[in-house]
Amino acid sequence: MNILVLGGGGREHALAWAIKQNPKCDRLIVAPGNAGIAQIADCAAIDPSDTAAVLELCEANAIDFVVIGPEAPLAAGVADALRDQGYLTFGPSAEAARLEASKAFTKEICDACDAPTAGYARFSDAQAAKEYVRQQGAPIVIKADGLAAGKGVIMGMTLDEALDGIDEIFGGAFGDAGTEVVIEEFMEGEEASLFILCDGTDILPIGGAQDHKRVGEGDTGPNTGGMGAYSPAPVLTPEIEEKALAEIVRPTVAEMARRGTPFQGVLYAGLMIKDGQPRLVEYNVRFGDPECQVLMLRLGAQVLDLLLACAEGRLGEMRAQWAPDHAITVVMAAQGYPGAYQKGSEISGLDALPGDSFHMVFHAGTSSKDGQILANGGRVLNVTARGTSLQEARDRAYAMVDAIDWPEGFVRRDIGWRAL
Repeated sequence: MNILVLGGGGREHALAWAIKQNPKCDRLIVAPGNAGIAQIADCAAIDPSDTAAVLELCEANAIDFVVIGPEAPLAAGVADALRDQGYLTFGPSAEAARLEASKAFTKEICDACDAPTAGYARFSDAQAAKEYVRQQGAPIVIKADGLAAGKGVIMGMTLDEALDGIDEIFGGAFGDAGTEVVIEEFMEGEEASLFILCDGTDILPIGGAQDHKRVGEGDTGPNTGGMGAYSPAPVLTPEIEEKALAEIVRPTVAEMARRGTPFQGVLYAGLMIKDGQPRLVEYNVRFGDPECQVLMLRLGAQVLDLLLACAEGRLGEMRAQWAPDHAITVVMAAQGYPGAYQKGSEISGLDALPGDSFHMVFHAGTSSKDGQILANGGRVLNVTARGTSLQEARDRAYAMVDAIDWPEGFVRRDIGWRAL
């Protein structure tokens, strides 16, 4: 098969790496890709949200299957256009992608199917939002309604932080994502992520993970797109997973089908778990980043078979086969992230590292020039390892981090601390 993966971050490098191992994959193209992806696939320098360019690429390369990585092309309806032209596609329609593209829409779905989630209110006016926050008090959660690359959430631990957060969102900090805010009750507990493939009817859970959103050690500082992750997450016990599937995921999938917008793709359920009860924090409609990296390392080549079954509507006949081990990924980010950071610094030492099913460096924001790997983003590398225990996986990952020569980068040294 000729396969196209849309996207150019660490998630797409991990997806491409897993797909490439499957003998069904003859040719692999990733658009736009990055310096790491270019080592295992052909890269095409197009905007993955540009429908016309994507269709042209598919036609020119006789593409058999398209896997859409990021949320922006999904929200833009690229999956719809591909299916209209007869291309087998993994990823939800634009209408179904509203589960991520609009937090208010997700709340509406939760209300309709009685899925347990935080109480909320939505506002398009800053003053009304502030008045509501003053009535509710802190802590409280302020969210930009639209897509904000994983960063549009402000934890208002004090009233002033919450009010400043409203000003920040309505002031344009997250662009068009912030024309409306959703304000939620603050949920206590431990967060975990559950990943579920859906073909519109059937679902198949493919694992859980826990990521570290805040930039600083001990989960301090501003939110980021994610500074590291590990799988499995001990907090997500088999009993809690089944409860989440029964009370949150299956009712959501049924409600989407009832509305005539069946969900086909991967549903990422962000959960808050307290006293054995999961509640929905948010849905994403794509693999998490950096959670995808640990899932792909544990799933390997079977990923392509699972994604194909999902796209072809035969998920009911599939089972995910897990290696009974642990995986962890540590994000190497540019100094200054998630604020202002410099691009273009050189990264060396990568060639000497192992690259196998137990040790992988997935590139998130890199480019290459004259044979050198350069930093080209905020989150730059995902140093990922597996082991028979989480401690072993963690030791392997940090040994790799220490072998990479990049003075302009930084990592959190405590990834996995909740489990360890």
